[in-house]
Amino acid sequence: MNSSSQQNQALPKSCIVGVIGAGTMGAGIAQVAANSAHTVILFDQSQEAVQRGLEFISSGLQRQVKRGKLTEPQRQSILDRIRPVTEIDALADCGLVIEAIVENLKIKQGLLAELEALCASDCILASNTSSISITALAAQMSHPERLVGMHFFNPAPVMKLVEVISGIATAPQVAHQVHATATEWGKLAVHAKSSPGFIVNRVARPFYAEALRIVEEGATDIATLDALVREAGGFRMGPFELMDLIGHDINYSVTCSVFEAYYQDPRFLPSLLQKALVDSGRLGRKSGQGFYSYADGAETVTPDDNLPSYAAPASIKVYGDLGVAEPLIERAASAGISVECLPIDGQEAFIEIGTVRLFLTDGRFAAERAATTRHANLAVFDLARDYSTSKRLAVAFADQSDDETRQATIGLFQALGITISILDDIPGLVLMRTVAMLANEACDAVNQGVCSVADADRAMIGGVNYPLGPLAWSDQIGTSSVFNCLNNLQQSYGEDRYRPSPLLRRMHFSGSRFHD
Repeated sequence: MNSSSQQNQALPKSCIVGVIGAGTMGAGIAQVAANSAHTVILFDQSQEAVQRGLEFISSGLQRQVKRGKLTEPQRQSILDRIRPVTEIDALADCGLVIEAIVENLKIKQGLLAELEALCASDCILASNTSSISITALAAQMSHPERLVGMHFFNPAPVMKLVEVISGIATAPQVAHQVHATATEWGKLAVHAKSSPGFIVNRVARPFYAEALRIVEEGATDIATLDALVREAGGFRMGPFELMDLIGHDINYSVTCSVFEAYYQDPRFLPSLLQKALVDSGRLGRKSGQGFYSYADGAETVTPDDNLPSYAAPASIKVYGDLGVAEPLIERAASAGISVECLPIDGQEAFIEIGTVRLFLTDGRFAAERAATTRHANLAVFDLARDYSTSKRLAVAFADQSDDETRQATIGLFQALGITISILDDIPGLVLMRTVAMLANEACDAVNQGVCSVADADRAMIGGVNYPLGPLAWSDQIGTSSVFNCLNNLQQSYGEDRYRPSPLLRRMHFSGSRFHD
């Protein structure tokens, strides 16, 4: 091995990179390395597989030429740096070998043993596994310190994130050099400890799980929930759209894998609703049917937004500090509504419209808050990524409330230019409970030493296009608000699924933030 200082730097351009597996992922990784001026040896067992891989790379590069991202000479130069082979001995002179073969522990272990015998002692061996423990992969190696995870996201030439995974025996300098190399290749590299799901596949579980549970409870329909996540949350896709795109067989399998790997921790409990889709063969886009139909001529499913129009209130009162929802005050004033802001001691902030009170959800039922405050005409509204621009918001009404509550609430938000989606009274509504759970899972990953705060947020933005890192979002909402929401969800459901992370509890009582 080279010195530590050298290994904390990216691999030199003269380093030959080997990629094993010429499928979509392997071909994409080969393209990334070749685009960064490395000679790449692309290996697969059959000539047909290697040829398909080269054609995949060539067509992808051709699309970039047509879009003006590359010149034709640049495209040809990248292709010229990729050497297709069907004999594994051709990898002997590589300085880095990345395997991207089938997700099978025994098969990967056999390949790694072959590579150890073939490649030089200072050649770094990397696995693109998305789910198998790097520690387990290295268990039978003579030099497990040379193995590291290098998890690219599909499609590798497009997606920015690379999770650099250290097993229990991975040499720190190896992880640092691979991190530096991925960065040099134009990727957003993050460090993670080998653990089930690494960062992204672990922290993302609640994005799907809470949506599935909300629909299972009949609180709303899939189109409305997807619209709320997009239009109020700022996510590019709703969870049901995304699960259909990923494929329910894959998404469900990952959830089950994480669930079992964490000894059936209820936070990762798979959904019976998704299992039913898998069992019926409704796998999403690839089968033509998932939560939505993708058949030719299928009707587009949209939220039912046909609410009556109600008069805007002439005035409202705001008691206390609305915190993250404070921009609603300016929107109301801009809509010509008179706003009076009043202090309040020892109570939660709320908006008052005559006899109606509106609260930001805190993980309790609206009915519970109505009973606790002894104020029947009560509604709760959901979290939004940015209340100053949000076009949609979820609202739930206490069972005790009357028609005036409904009309006044809808009338206010309509005046603000916000489409209201009325949900059944469930704890935490949609976005608040989802973001709280995402933040909690990211916090637990940090607490268990899987990753840093910064890498947790970077991974979720770079790997799955979240509009904001979960821990940065927690800072925006307020650590105590997230903690209290989880506590209330846990009490509402009576389940360990919503238990706050010990680190989150500590930060709540210390008044700390994740990013200072």
